[in-house]
Amino acid sequence: MTQNYQEVNKEPLKYRIKAFFAKPANILLVIFLVTLIVLSLIPLITMLSNMFTVHIGTEKKLYRLEVGSFTLKHFQRLFAGDDWSRVNFWTPLLNSFIVACGSGVLGIVVGGTVAWFITRSDLKCKSFISSVFVFPYMMPAWTLALFWTNMFQNSKVGGGNIGMVESVFGICMPEWFVYGIFPMIIVIGLHYSPFAYLLIGGILKNMDATLEESATILKASRWTIIKRITVPIVVPAILSTFLLIFSSGFSSYTVPVFLGSAVKMFTLSTKMRALIQAGYQGQGYIIAFVSIAMGCFILGINQWFTGKRKSFTTVTGKSGQVSLVKLRGANWPISIFMIIFTIFFAIVPLISFALESIIKQPGNYSLSNMTLDFWIGTEGSTYETGMISGILLNPTMWKALGRQVLLALVVAMIVGTSGMLIGYACVQRRGTKLSQAVESLAFFPYLMPAMSFGTIYLAVATSPSFKFLYGTFGLLVLVASVKFLPFASRSGVNSMLQIAPEIEESAIIFGTPWVKRMTRILFPIQKSSILSGYLLPVMSVMREVALFTLLVPYARYLLTTMLFSFNETGYAQYGSAVTLLIIVVIIIINNLTNKLTGASFDKGIGG
Repeated sequence: MTQNYQEVNKEPLKYRIKAFFAKPANILLVIFLVTLIVLSLIPLITMLSNMFTVHIGTEKKLYRLEVGSFTLKHFQRLFAGDDWSRVNFWTPLLNSFIVACGSGVLGIVVGGTVAWFITRSDLKCKSFISSVFVFPYMMPAWTLALFWTNMFQNSKVGGGNIGMVESVFGICMPEWFVYGIFPMIIVIGLHYSPFAYLLIGGILKNMDATLEESATILKASRWTIIKRITVPIVVPAILSTFLLIFSSGFSSYTVPVFLGSAVKMFTLSTKMRALIQAGYQGQGYIIAFVSIAMGCFILGINQWFTGKRKSFTTVTGKSGQVSLVKLRGANWPISIFMIIFTIFFAIVPLISFALESIIKQPGNYSLSNMTLDFWIGTEGSTYETGMISGILLNPTMWKALGRQVLLALVVAMIVGTSGMLIGYACVQRRGTKLSQAVESLAFFPYLMPAMSFGTIYLAVATSPSFKFLYGTFGLLVLVASVKFLPFASRSGVNSMLQIAPEIEESAIIFGTPWVKRMTRILFPIQKSSILSGYLLPVMSVMREVALFTLLVPYARYLLTTMLFSFNETGYAQYGSAVTLLIIVVIIIINNLTNKLTGASFDKGIGG
């Protein structure tokens, strides 16, 4: 009797499990849940444990403890408040906050101003300004940093080299203008100002025009309308943009390296790398945790604010006819200023890199000082280039570029396919705890700064069990795939949400297999959105530096990491040539993305 009772109660569980795994969406969710826990949470736990562990080398000698033993000395030394603590944590933390706040404010002011002129005024040349203004974001942030030093470097700082301004005009800019917090704020703020332009501009364009029309009828001044109506409506976009730029500026690595190293100005990210390379791994991991915690805190503030306000309605069924502000006599001066401003930070950098890559002696732009040796020269060229052939004839360069392109393609295939499958599975089982868990884990890497995320996997790759991973191509594929998965997963979820469930249900009725439903029905319907999940990671990998800098054992492994090697060893011409080459590749990829997906940064906003 007891045996029959147990058998009756076992069968429903067995059938429930069998019915659960009969659905492809459930199988995918379980697979991705386990995979993401292994690839996201376990490495994070490994890094956290390394914060309390003595590591081989400097720490062992300093603390006189056994390698692998538990210790709190990393925290005591980093937070103690003495000179070591001040130099290695508190001052870099303050610098990071100042850079993050300053770049956030600058990005909103610049991007928001351009958005208002484009959407709310009769500004001339709107289409040109809109297209050119977003171009700096297509380039990596460090390209603007390198452009800044090319322009303003002078004989008093930066090793005695001089930039274009001093060479042409004889103006020697002060050190604080060339290196330090001020140029970091300018570069990061301008790099991310297109975000403010796109987010604020989209709201301004779609905002109910009757709100401003009513204020105009009541004789309100234009400034009053902007202050009392326009600004409050775009507050959510302003806050989201500020938090985004703040988080990016706080965790930025490449810009502080270019603009802070010459004057020993450190932020948390650059100090983290310096500590780890100097053998203070435990303190470096603590700084990585602080950066991750800051990212989570920023996201929490954003969600709290958007959840606190119940409605952000700006689009209604009422009049959408916008009454443009007449700039009158100020129109052409403002238009010319904005054209010059956008060209200076979008087109001039390319010209700068081209010039810097063909001059023998920095600061001398005469024809007699120009050479193509840095591009097509051989080791026996007339001009001594350090026995390094030009980048177009250098096999090491082509191998590095080939590795980076291969890495980008492999990561794109993994990320794009995973994002599509996660989107399908999460939408099919939407509302279940399993779906929510997978969607949250897929988004989790977005909260981590690239440098900190690389540090997490450094902790794994240097552990005794996984030392075989360190310095391998497979580790780079793994890290990049997990880091760039959030974009593809969100794209997959959004694209699958737009497909009516009746479409797949009809195919199921006719007995169409799941693979054929995906490849013949669902994928073709949302081809452009899904393709963006494949192509955008390619661009991300081609421009990434911070994610790989701790994981590449030697500088000549990837093209982006070779750039830093050239600038650190004094071969600025090679650095400029490599930068220009990377930008050209990114532009080609961006145009290919636009051709295949129809995506465009400025589409729908600019004039």
